[in-house]
Amino acid sequence: MLIGTLFALAAGLMWGLVFVAPLLLPEYPPALLSTGRYLAFGLIALPLAWLDRRRLRELSRADWIEAAKLALVGNLLYYLCLAAAIQRAGGPLPTMIIGTLPVVIAISANLRDAKRDGRLPWARLVPSLAAIGAGIALVNHAELQHLQQASFDVGRYAIGALLAVVAVVCWTWYPIRNADWLRAHPDRSPRVWATAQGVATLPLAAIGLAGAYAWFAASGHAFVLPLGPTPERFVLLMLAIGLFASWLGTLCWNEASQRLPTALAGQLIVFETLAALAYAFALRGGVPVAATLGGIALLVAGVILALRVKPKPLAEVSAGVAPH
Repeated sequence: MLIGTLFALAAGLMWGLVFVAPLLLPEYPPALLSTGRYLAFGLIALPLAWLDRRRLRELSRADWIEAAKLALVGNLLYYLCLAAAIQRAGGPLPTMIIGTLPVVIAISANLRDAKRDGRLPWARLVPSLAAIGAGIALVNHAELQHLQQASFDVGRYAIGALLAVVAVVCWTWYPIRNADWLRAHPDRSPRVWATAQGVATLPLAAIGLAGAYAWFAASGHAFVLPLGPTPERFVLLMLAIGLFASWLGTLCWNEASQRLPTALAGQLIVFETLAALAYAFALRGGVPVAATLGGIALLVAGVILALRVKPKPLAEVSAGVAPH
């Protein structure tokens, strides 16, 4: 449990980096940020795939199709929506909406995976979910008050919020489906599976990038082809998040997913929210207000409460056996 939690923490710290990239590159269209990030991820995965070529050959055609599905939904589509949301609504709101993932995934997994993982008793789970939800609401309220002090486009803001909700849907599906494969293949290396997803992402990202360039050229988009107005920053940032957030973050999350029940692992995505908030405030150069700090404290308390809840076999829960 401790090792799995530490792996989830490491994944969250690295995934938080992806929330600041759209703010550092505001001139870059979200499609380019998404395909650029995962093109870098795929290129980074190639030498790793060569080192693991023997174990990658053990994957079946069905495994590669599953890796491609995870790459398309959990990587490209998710980050396309998230980057677009951040550029339209700013960093805090999308971060808070994505912060609902621990609650959404925990509820989904507890309803779906009780036969495999055991049922986390709702009476024991509700306090942790309530603390996480209250923390997210408190931070969100504080950030909205901050935004209201400046003029902003309500329609653009609303579209950003909607895109963040779509990103939540994508990343509710991804960890549950990814955990299904990992738990069904306990003999397979999480590192190799992370590399396989990188390899599967590469052709998808290349096709997406070519499509984006074709669209820019055909529509007369003012974007400076091929690498935009700040090519060095763009390339370095894509390589950095491709390595740390995409490959190494996925590896750490796979390690956590093999050690923890899906409902608990889902709640630990709260680490990503905390990291993203810390990076956003560092980039803003401001200190969080008391309400924000209180919300963060509630998020951490919710995670601690969640780790104290042990899953019980479904038959035992159905029989009404009291928890120890």
